[in-house]
Amino acid sequence: MFIRKTDAGNWIRYSILVVTSLIMLFPFYLMIIMAFKDPKSILAGGYLAPSLEPTVSNFVRVFEAASFLTYLENTVLVVTGILLLQLLLIIPAAYVFARLKFRGSGLLFIVYVIQIMLPLEALILPNYRIMNSFGLINTRIAMILPFVGSGYCAFLLRQAFRQVPQSLEDSAIIDGCGHLRFIWSVLLPLSKPTLIVFSLISVATHWNDYLWPLIVTDSNRVRTLTIGLGMFVQHESGADWGMLMAATLFISLPLILLFVVLQRRFIESFLTSGLKG
Repeated sequence: MFIRKTDAGNWIRYSILVVTSLIMLFPFYLMIIMAFKDPKSILAGGYLAPSLEPTVSNFVRVFEAASFLTYLENTVLVVTGILLLQLLLIIPAAYVFARLKFRGSGLLFIVYVIQIMLPLEALILPNYRIMNSFGLINTRIAMILPFVGSGYCAFLLRQAFRQVPQSLEDSAIIDGCGHLRFIWSVLLPLSKPTLIVFSLISVATHWNDYLWPLIVTDSNRVRTLTIGLGMFVQHESGADWGMLMAATLFISLPLILLFVVLQRRFIESFLTSGLKG
């Protein structure tokens, strides 16, 4: 019995995918196992096998040792504020760049999206001085404002809006549809996969942001989860891996659940291009 070349090639590809997936999932496995294990079991070296009697004591001690619920509230407010302001400002900008014709629009768009090539570290000092001049240091607003003008979002939405056929816009104009209604009723529904993808990227990026919140905050009242975890590791957990993994799982779980819920839309956005029909 002979194995066809195509079957052998598929078997090799699937094997590589399985091995790669297992390597990537192994740290998550350890995090979950250790988060529900007794500290004595972890120190004894039994952290690879699941515990027959899982415990939530690590989570209880984490919330007693640090204000993680406050950090979670701050993170949700900051991430949501950034995303809403980005969409509010960038959707009209992308519409102008994609659908309206005026002299210098191409050059202006290049200047606008050039910020994608600028590293965050290069903008820290000017951003800090601006926030400080307005008295916004140690506030949630200071963590939001520097990121509302996203060049990456403008680029994605401009490309999505440009794929909409001109005939749809002409029909909307004939029906008396203005710019805002055309954006709301035609462009945004057709660009939903792009909006979902950018929303996921924006939320994940700013949920995990560490450097900028560390610079502009100095109190638990406004600190985010990443800063809280860093302070927690330094001052509270020490070598207590159970507490550390419980805190890390608490921080990671919302993003994992968000991706699980929206994964179909996320994958579809990369598999489809243009418009159907």
